[in-house]
Amino acid sequence: MNLQDLRYLVALAEHRHFGRAAEACYVSQPTLSTQLRKLERELGVELVERNPRHVMLTETGELIAERARAMLRDADAIGDIAKQARDPEAASLRIGLFPTLAPYLLPHVVPALHARFPRLELLLVEEKTSEVLHRLRNGTLDAGVLAMPVHDDLLHEEPLFEEDFVLAVPDGHPAAATRGAVDLSVLAGESVLLLDDGHCLRDQALSVCALAGVSERPGFRATSLETLRQMVAADVGVTLLPRLAVEPPAPSSAGVRTVAFTSPAPSRRIAMYWRRTSVFRDFLPKIAELFRDLPVDLVSRIDSP
Repeated sequence: MNLQDLRYLVALAEHRHFGRAAEACYVSQPTLSTQLRKLERELGVELVERNPRHVMLTETGELIAERARAMLRDADAIGDIAKQARDPEAASLRIGLFPTLAPYLLPHVVPALHARFPRLELLLVEEKTSEVLHRLRNGTLDAGVLAMPVHDDLLHEEPLFEEDFVLAVPDGHPAAATRGAVDLSVLAGESVLLLDDGHCLRDQALSVCALAGVSERPGFRATSLETLRQMVAADVGVTLLPRLAVEPPAPSSAGVRTVAFTSPAPSRRIAMYWRRTSVFRDFLPKIAELFRDLPVDLVSRIDSP
């Protein structure tokens, strides 16, 4: 039994398909199948139920795959420790971000990261907050950039910045002709369009709606900010958008006007999280500093304590 055979088993447990598991491991399907049979012979137990329609792991196979995941994480951590010890700025770093932040924040940050750490391999993952946290806790991500707060004593919280929300309205809306900022009371009587469940921006926007005494438009929930923009342009309702999503290099939307709120404007606070035991715990503050160093006209910087 070796680590590579365990990687094959874990890949099959995740993909439930020999072909996709082999592709994920960069080997041929016959190679993966042969090595798994060899592993079964070595252990003296059946790990996989081979069915023409689908693949299932046996109960024993599931238990061994779960233990194998932990072993592989430890083995990868050993490699990371050695690589970072040789050259801390040439490691592979996996960072997760949520969808209503990633495409608007990364254009500001990635060039600076490449310039400051040219040998760093940066692997960026865009997932909902719950999935980023899951991967962060199980070790498949090294850091997560998420909306505060996250309640987990195992994670270090590094505050980055505070970002205001703006009001997005169709061109013909009365607020579109307003000069300057508007009060939250402008939402009274409006149909507020929100994202679907699972997006942290939905919860943040609902909090703003509660303050303004309004509710979301029934029967509609978008899956992305771009869908929200198109619905606003179609004069279906209004919505709240984060500041980074409406300023260059983010594209503008025809038929949509954005208006700032008067102070104190509704906002969200963003932080970087990593495991307190991470092998990158001494290096990640340097990465966080680059995520924090954004244009002052876009966000309010939150310096680390």
